[in-house]
Amino acid sequence: MREILSPAAQWVREGRAFAIATVVAVSGSAPRPVGASMIVSDAAVFGNVSGGCVEGAVFERCLEAIATGAVSIDSFGYSDGEGFAAGLTCGGAVDVLVRPVSPGSAAAAQLALLAERDAAGIPTRFRLVTSGALRGQGTVRDGSAPAFDADAAAIVVEVGARPRLIVVGAVEFAVALARLGTAMGHRVSVVDPRDLFATADRFPGAEVVVDWPDRYLAAERLEAGTAICVLSHDPRLDVPALRVALGSAADYVGAMGSRRTHDDRLRRLRDAGVGDAELARLRSPIGLDLGGVCADETALSILAEIVADRRGGSGARLSGLAGPVHAAARGGGQAVTVPASPAVCAPISAVGRAPAGRS
Repeated sequence: MREILSPAAQWVREGRAFAIATVVAVSGSAPRPVGASMIVSDAAVFGNVSGGCVEGAVFERCLEAIATGAVSIDSFGYSDGEGFAAGLTCGGAVDVLVRPVSPGSAAAAQLALLAERDAAGIPTRFRLVTSGALRGQGTVRDGSAPAFDADAAAIVVEVGARPRLIVVGAVEFAVALARLGTAMGHRVSVVDPRDLFATADRFPGAEVVVDWPDRYLAAERLEAGTAICVLSHDPRLDVPALRVALGSAADYVGAMGSRRTHDDRLRRLRDAGVGDAELARLRSPIGLDLGGVCADETALSILAEIVADRRGGSGARLSGLAGPVHAAARGGGQAVTVPASPAVCAPISAVGRAPAGRS
């Protein structure tokens, strides 16, 4: 649902009538998860509910909802008789609920509130009733409040609780990683003690922190959903930062460098008191083997490894695997709501002003 919240809020501000279609049930190898949504007005469409195969039929349902004010739900499944009919040619099935959003309505207010809270990174739950007399009605609840009771007649979608990406070292690889991480919906922070490199202009959309990385990490709440990528390639930054990161609950910790650098780093970390169990968590050299050479390709390989770790993916080519393509259908992942080249770093004392507390 997150992908449609910003344009939906804009339509609400404009007083535009539109409809929203939401996937409320999935079975088999369906391309979009529960909560995936599409908004439709008489002149525009944002989002999707199936990856393309049933959007035409859902679009028509949305136009009907705008005209009649009625809520509807349709099931779309595999159609072997008509390849371009409204069916999922991938073999799965989805139920899609369509509801109108009229100016000044409760649905319009809820979408505006969800967009506001998501943009601010405030964890929020949205419960959508899928059957019965209240079908199509929604409820917004703060993410810190008690969870909604389990209900077969409703779905719950979470927004606002964005995964976090902390990048240590404001090098050129970090510029690409921060940009791509932001595009993927991460809340990105870049930390480096050199204020000449750690600037908002280089990292638009990211939090930029001029501080010693280990001190910054030690003061942060590092938990599941946090990825820490150490790209500084300087042992004075790497080792202290990794010692803190590997001792935290962050679910991904990776470090850039060659295999020789990795071996030297392991020795330094052991000397710093890091145990074997913690060292086993370290992804280094960082990323999946995509064969990339430039900063953008390296960033892609790092984020690919983060996704694979979190979703239980193998990183192998799908064309070489058997079974369902989508993780939920094969029993892994969630159905809801890069070998890197060494970076060349100038000495800390020579480039920019470092914060106080280190020499």
